Amino acid sequence: MKKILQPLYVVYVLLVTVITVLPVLPVFIVWIFIFRKNVEKQVHNLVKKWASVWFWLMGMPVKRIGKMPQGNFVIVANHCSYLDALVIFPAIPVYFRPLGKKEIADLPIIGFVYKCIVVMVDRESQQSRAKSVKMLWQTLQNNCNIVIFPEGTFNESEAPLKNFYDGAFKLAINAQVPILPLIIPDTINRWHYSAWWNWTPGKNRVLFLPPVDSKGMTQENMTTLKQKVYKLMEDELVKYK
Repeated sequence: MKKILQPLYVVYVLLVTVITVLPVLPVFIVWIFIFRKNVEKQVHNLVKKWASVWFWLMGMPVKRIGKMPQGNFVIVANHCSYLDALVIFPAIPVYFRPLGKKEIADLPIIGFVYKCIVVMVDRESQQSRAKSVKMLWQTLQNNCNIVIFPEGTFNESEAPLKNFYDGAFKLAINAQVPILPLIIPDTINRWHYSAWWNWTPGKNRVLFLPPVDSKGMTQENMTTLKQKVYKLMEDELVKYK
């Protein structure tokens, strides 16, 4: 039965995505011209509303576990599916800007919206990396949360997490803001990275873990901070999987 229903569900996903995206695109364009000084927040809000409806229509309801504390954070989350970059919008109740790859900005239509939402980085360019770090720091100083997937890419191993890159933790220490870990355990079962058609309906839980403070730390403490966050996220992923 599953073999019969799976292709039908994939067709449904594609149809609903096209039907819901096409009417929204003109709104994006109009809003960008109207809200030129505040375009990032306006596009963010539209994406959040669209994503909430889309997940509901897909039969993939997003369930937030725990409450996001008040404050300004570098938010870090595990990365195991293409859906991770989308599920964070209905999951995180406040305005944020994610760190994203520059290459996606070159895609037609999607890239147009993408550039309004993310802080882009070209991993092959040292100059681009330095510029993105400066932009991230300025974003935090303007009381906006930053979202980073510290694994850098999908975790395709049997381990709960891949090794973390240093960037998120260096940024938190430089800005003297806490790290807020998120656990996303279910997206790999909703859209597996192995194939674009590997879709399955079901729950999407997003768990807020306790913040990890970086106040008073220097870059000498970066490894300790990274290891503490890693262990906290690893332990919770084991429980929820």
